[in-house]
Amino acid sequence: MNKQNKNQPLVSVIMNCYNGETYLRESINSVLTQTYENWELIFWDNRSDDQSAEIFKSYKDQRLRYYYAPKHTPLYPARNEAIKNASGEFIAFLDTDDFWEKDKLELQVPLFDDSEVGVVYGNHFVLNQKLNTKKIFLKKKPKGFILDDLLKNYCTSLVTLVVRKTFLDNYKPPFDNSFHVMGDFDLMIRMSAKYKFDCVNKPIAFARIHEKNQSLLQKSRQVSELKLWYKKMARYPNIFNNKNFSNINNIINNLEVVNLLIKNDLKKARAQIQKMPYSLKKFKYMAALLLPNNLVKKFIQS
Repeated sequence: MNKQNKNQPLVSVIMNCYNGETYLRESINSVLTQTYENWELIFWDNRSDDQSAEIFKSYKDQRLRYYYAPKHTPLYPARNEAIKNASGEFIAFLDTDDFWEKDKLELQVPLFDDSEVGVVYGNHFVLNQKLNTKKIFLKKKPKGFILDDLLKNYCTSLVTLVVRKTFLDNYKPPFDNSFHVMGDFDLMIRMSAKYKFDCVNKPIAFARIHEKNQSLLQKSRQVSELKLWYKKMARYPNIFNNKNFSNINNIINNLEVVNLLIKNDLKKARAQIQKMPYSLKKFKYMAALLLPNNLVKKFIQS
């Protein structure tokens, strides 16, 4: 069934999938139930060997478009390939373990009436499967030219993003293929240096935390990639010379501490914590040093 409303701008929803069968129906259903009807779902099957393809093909809506990758690639090259097949005026992203509120696109698309706006994002809930908890990520988020804000407190999330495609096309490729976990962050920082952002300051999506999340599994890679990103930004003076750019070092230090705590390398973690300025986060990390290793990850995420 196709309920497409041709009077609305087309939104291309990019869904990259590699063995995402567990939560896939919930993700797809959250697109199908959107009150905004003119969208297409670009499903990029990165050579899954589970039931993902069968689940996706069981839906009969003509707006759902299936693509099978010529070869398996890392996430960001796969996203770049999926985007090449998008026909929409706007691009949105939804991973197979996340889902949307039904009015997400309806609330976001009108904000692009301002021709200077390149990205519209929003608040979201974080669902922790293991802890069975739900919490809002951040209540108040900035709008406008927000590079200063993002360098100080990065607050955009892929699950909430809608991007103007003509602006995204200025980045070739949109996502830096050298990254495995930091590509979203990199693209949003670079776009915020050029374009206005707008925001829906209510939760419009749900991001799920579970044991297979790549960002949770690859803390060491986050640290190394952020250090690499720091060096790459020397090519962008408007970012590198920003007053808040030095805050990236604080983020790197925090990630290193978390990684060391999870690895139970308490000696190195203690030395790293001692270098941090006094803050609630520093005291929290100091407290984590006293906990049994099996409780550290839960305590840090709380």
